[in-house]
Parts: sequence; structure tokens; C-alpha cells
Amino acid sequence: MKIEILGMGCPKCKTLYENTLTALKNAGKEAEVVKVEDLSKITEYAVMTTPALVVDGEVKSAGKVLSPEDINKFLEA
Repeated sequence: MKIEILGMGCPKCKTLYENTLTALKNAGKEAEVVKVEDLSKITEYAVMTTPALVVDGEVKSAGKVLSPEDINKFLEA
């Protein structure tokens, strides 16, 4: 599983990154978690608001900071 956090390094982006790590730990799962801060790569996903959560190439959320519990819902699918 590959998880990407799209954002330009804003505080909300950092919080989403940390919440993602917490969600993985709580679920007992492992994944490659990558911060994507390159604007050209972010626009490839057609994301207009950050932070965004991408799981295995699919945008799951954009424009909000998800809680670890909300992120776990995407990890179970």
C-alpha cells in the first residue's frame, strides 16, 4: 500500500501526515507514506485544495485534515 499526502508543507498537511502514521500504527498495518510537495505532481491528481490523502493512486480526501479514525476507514477498504 502506498499513501501520499499532498500539500505544500502547511501545518494542516503535517497534521494529516502524522494522523496517517497514527492510523497505520493503530490498525497494525504497514504502508509507504510519502509527502508530495511538488505542485506539478499535486496537480496531476486534479486536487485544488490541500491537504489531500491519496491511497494507491486514488484521491480519498482533499481540503481537510482527517482524524486517524477516518483514515482507518480508507485503510480497511
